[in-house]
Amino acid sequence: MIDVVNIQTQPVSKSRISECDFDQLVFGKTFSDHMFVASYDGKGWQDLKIVPYGDLSLSPALSALHYGQAIFEGLKAYKSQSGEALVFRPVENLKRLNKSAERLCMPTLPEEIFMSGLTQLLSIDRDWIPSKPGYSLYIRPYMFASDEYIGVKPSENYIFIIFTSPVGAYYNKPVKVRVEPHYTRAAPGGMGFAKAAGNYAASMYPATLALKDGYDQLLWTDGVEHKYFEESGTMNVMFIINDTIITPPTTDSILKGITRDSVLQLAKDWGVKVEERPVSVAEVMQAIQAGTLQEAFGVGTAATIAHISVVGYEGKDYTLPPVAERKFSNKVLKVLDEIKTGKAPDPHNWVYRV
Repeated sequence: MIDVVNIQTQPVSKSRISECDFDQLVFGKTFSDHMFVASYDGKGWQDLKIVPYGDLSLSPALSALHYGQAIFEGLKAYKSQSGEALVFRPVENLKRLNKSAERLCMPTLPEEIFMSGLTQLLSIDRDWIPSKPGYSLYIRPYMFASDEYIGVKPSENYIFIIFTSPVGAYYNKPVKVRVEPHYTRAAPGGMGFAKAAGNYAASMYPATLALKDGYDQLLWTDGVEHKYFEESGTMNVMFIINDTIITPPTTDSILKGITRDSVLQLAKDWGVKVEERPVSVAEVMQAIQAGTLQEAFGVGTAATIAHISVVGYEGKDYTLPPVAERKFSNKVLKVLDEIKTGKAPDPHNWVYRV
């Protein structure tokens, strides 16, 4: 049970839901009727409210726009067969949000405020949760510095918002990726473990170069030697070699993914061997060439499981085993989807019911 906090609610005069084509959803383009907003004044969180989704009025001197104090999270809500709103592991997202906040000198958010705001927002916008298989309501909590001040120092004031977006699949096909040997997503001692806006800004240029060459994403390598894999695009990455799941350990340069943690837990439940250790580019390329790489996939909230079909390395493309033959990733995708939608037992109490 969570401690319920007082939240003022200003409902829309007329819902926009009739304008939404739930059969033609583009990820991140459609937004629900309301949003939860809270303000931090240097002493504590206040002015908690749910208001109609709409534009913000911001100062040109807004600190976040100049010095990058901005963090976010991403999670999803699903509709059960009985019509309940089910949210997958929201407290873990809050924990990660607060870890990001500490790294960027921002205030942490109390659990009762986060969960009360999320619960009431989903209650009022429950009808925006798609019912179609493979679809969900994407939830975007984020926080940014709101001082009107041009000076390099932590802001005293912050705004926290949660808004939601009905979405379809992030990837509708297996992805083609390229090993990145030069550009760096994050480095030891940096903030690669945080969901900070600047991390994603830094990734866009090399990702754009890969897109121009026909790849969907990058396989990021470490920022020191570029010898070890870290992440795949915006996801954690996993390889299955000789029936063993191998994935890089979470460090200060790798995001601690909630889907990653869930996949590894299910693997352990099923008796699958798991190794969390540095994974070298050479090891994976040798396994591809020897035919011992059975599966490779990205794991994250948006995609859940993104099968990797092709790996580009040093100017050559290597085709991986067909998706239909991938026993573990297909099974874990199916089971996770069933847990999230209430169709399968939830042995680890991952699902929060609204």
